[in-house]
Amino acid sequence: MDSARYFFGCLIVIGLPPGIVWWFVIHPFIDVWRRVGKELTFIVGLVLLFASMVPLYWVRDTLLMADLGTSLVTTAIAVVLAAGAAYIAFKRRKHLTTAILMGLPELEEGGKGGSLLTEGPYSVVRNPRYIEMVLGVFAYAAFSNYVGPYVLALVSIPLIHMIVILEERELRDRFGPEYDAYLASVPRYWPSRSTLIRSVILKISSIRCEI
Repeated sequence: MDSARYFFGCLIVIGLPPGIVWWFVIHPFIDVWRRVGKELTFIVGLVLLFASMVPLYWVRDTLLMADLGTSLVTTAIAVVLAAGAAYIAFKRRKHLTTAILMGLPELEEGGKGGSLLTEGPYSVVRNPRYIEMVLGVFAYAAFSNYVGPYVLALVSIPLIHMIVILEERELRDRFGPEYDAYLASVPRYWPSRSTLIRSVILKISSIRCEI
């Protein structure tokens, strides 16, 4: 159990900071990366990510900070959070393809690649992927039960919110009035009563059509 906790704690302290920083390298300079091209951007991203993980790996024990020990309570919390993240991942995966997840449509020349996601979980909230990410990070932190992962999980929340703001600015540029209408009708993180009701109605309608 201790080895598993240590492993998941290391995943956070080594993998989370470079992943978040990379999005801040991409989004504010998206026009530059579009000129660079998808292939080269992807290669540069992988090189920088792995290169930044190496020094973090060397100081992983320092970054983990204090070990709070194995706890049934935090393990149970981790299971619940992981289940929530897995459910969102299952619901959004047919809408959010691997290419979209990697940001490839955003790198299309002129920034007009891809289409606006408004179905499935995206009809309930605008950012299910980031909700899934936060739940997953806190699940890892709760399971590992080291101080460092908890700190990083808390710090990641405002940083992820900033990423969302940058992405929303890009989506408005790419989709214009279509995105403005979507923004006005679907909440950013927390589903409203009207979006939940609309989602249920659409689900029932789809079931009837299949019958």
